[in-house]
Amino acid sequence: MLERVTADEIEGLRTFLGEVDLTLSGLDAPTVKLWTERAPDGAIVGSTGYELSGDGAHALIRSMAVAPGRRAAGAGSRLARFALDDAARSGARRAWLFSRRSGPFWQKLGFEPADRAELATVLSQTHQVRLFTETGQLDREVAWSRGLEDLSR
Repeated sequence: MLERVTADEIEGLRTFLGEVDLTLSGLDAPTVKLWTERAPDGAIVGSTGYELSGDGAHALIRSMAVAPGRRAAGAGSRLARFALDDAARSGARRAWLFSRRSGPFWQKLGFEPADRAELATVLSQTHQVRLFTETGQLDREVAWSRGLEDLSR
């Protein structure tokens, strides 16, 4: 079961995302919506989230991870769909993300290669885009996108 991350849980999520080599910028920002899934012992075994553009039309999917021992069992798809569904219910019409390693996974969920400059434009105020732009990492990233019209019903 997914639970919304509270301020008290940010450090645990930061540790989990650091272990799977994902971006930690802005995790504690009120504009970033995050959820975790926990094992019976309380350990984080999955996470997902997104941040909306200023106009709410675009969602940057981020912090989507599954603990190594739980991969290839459908958990990633379930976590990603949760974030996509929630973003669509929030009014987003298009989802975007960065992924250099997981393109085939995202393509199975309807994502297609996208223009990273367009992503950086429509989501310019998000924490991850600002970090990647400021550090020069944006030029090394691979962008993906999909419409959310089919999920907003």
